[in-house]
Amino acid sequence: MPDKETEERLINIEIALANQERIIEDLNQVIISQGKQLDLLQKQTEMLLERIESGDVKPLSEETPPPHY
Repeated sequence: MPDKETEERLINIEIALANQERIIEDLNQVIISQGKQLDLLQKQTEMLLERIESGDVKPLSEETPPPHY
């Protein structure tokens, strides 16, 4: 049977391991969320590039000024 000091050390190691597992899971969730945001931004960028290339977006010099001018 382990002595009191060894038992305390094992308990502290188990606590530290549980904390590390929680932190890793939290970080994993952040990575998943950021991956979804990156996917969305990539799709939006591709859509904007397609609009620019197709001529849907005019250069500022070609834009008609608003009616109040």
